[in-house]
Amino acid sequence: MPKLARLSVLALLLLASSSFAQADDAWFDRQADDLVGLYTHLHANPELSFKEVKTAKRIADELRKAGYEVTEGVGKLGVVGLMRNGEGPTILVRSDLDALPVVEATTLPYASKVLTKDDDGKEVGVMHACGHDIHMTCLVGVARWLAEHKEKWSGTVMLIGQPAEEKIGGAKAMLKDGLYKRFPKPNFALALHVAHDLEAGKLAYISGPAMASSTSVDVTIRGKGGHGAMPQSTVDPIVLAALFVVDLQSIVAREINPIHPAVITVGSIHGGSKHNIIGSEVHMQLTLRSYREDVTQALIDGIQRRAKGLSEAHRAPAPTISITETTPPTINDPALVAKVVPMLAAAVGAENVTTVDPTMGAEDFGLFGEGGVPTFMFRLGTIQPDRVATFKGKNVPLPSLHSALYAPDPKPSIKTGVTAMSAAVVGLLPPKTR
Repeated sequence: MPKLARLSVLALLLLASSSFAQADDAWFDRQADDLVGLYTHLHANPELSFKEVKTAKRIADELRKAGYEVTEGVGKLGVVGLMRNGEGPTILVRSDLDALPVVEATTLPYASKVLTKDDDGKEVGVMHACGHDIHMTCLVGVARWLAEHKEKWSGTVMLIGQPAEEKIGGAKAMLKDGLYKRFPKPNFALALHVAHDLEAGKLAYISGPAMASSTSVDVTIRGKGGHGAMPQSTVDPIVLAALFVVDLQSIVAREINPIHPAVITVGSIHGGSKHNIIGSEVHMQLTLRSYREDVTQALIDGIQRRAKGLSEAHRAPAPTISITETTPPTINDPALVAKVVPMLAAAVGAENVTTVDPTMGAEDFGLFGEGGVPTFMFRLGTIQPDRVATFKGKNVPLPSLHSALYAPDPKPSIKTGVTAMSAAVVGLLPPKTR
């Protein structure tokens, strides 16, 4: 591109950025207190996956108040808000609804104090440790902005409140319940996700593979119980489980091509009941991450061989291995990314948009690409800049997502998320003709 043309494009981007930001500043100033109030309410009242009854109701009510045609109970607790505004494409924007079984350790005045029972009947704390409260608030802000600026766009907007992202089951449930048959199939699907290590006011993105697949595996190692003082008459499943956990590490190290990323994590292990009793079972929960289906299958095969081989070598009963949850990688469609990134840069400033590396974290947002729908999820900075600088200066990592100490800065994070997503939606839709 000639130098003059490049300068002209830059000037247009800067002009677009300035005009959009000025309009959005004034609008957001009127909305800020209410949106931050919604955020603090959601943060203080989190609900676990497929238990988001009050959360889904609140989001449905907010979308109705903004003028959307709302359907509840899609895929059990999913919410769909539609706004039809003439001819044009359909744009899906998704937020997740659920929180995590984490006891919050921040000192925020609106910190969650919620205790509830999980699916196993165990009492757990609940916290929006993955920022879904920010996601929901941004969704409501985008809903309001689009409803109040209908003269700027033509087409259909589909806003999604999805349950159970943390259990990677909500997107499947909504699609199985006919999301793309009961409602318009979107031409594009967008989402944002908070980042724990990026300053509020900034955005980040990657084109192509962005987040890994996730597969949950439950393993039960069996033995022969007995008295702790007479181990010769038992088969100790805790010893077998310890050998199994160590041996798992050799799968990635020695069976997977090192140029293909893969992770096996034992996230939960439970066995035994008392000091002097050798129990009969140990239960483990594993998560597997990869970017290739053949790599995931190799991980599963390695787990099965090791568990069965240990039981045979130690004359133990056969183990049980089951796949309980799975979701494919999240792939940001390169053509859609190329369209949207200039819109994000124009909305928040090109200096505030950067690229990032793929992550082994997983999402079920990619499932909304069913039937060839292009998808794009970008990342939203949420941390005060001085806090980021302080942690970097000490060479200490910031509290990660899923941490009991994750504490986003609500107002600038919400403003940037609403501004960026509104710009992306309007940019993908044709202007309203009179």
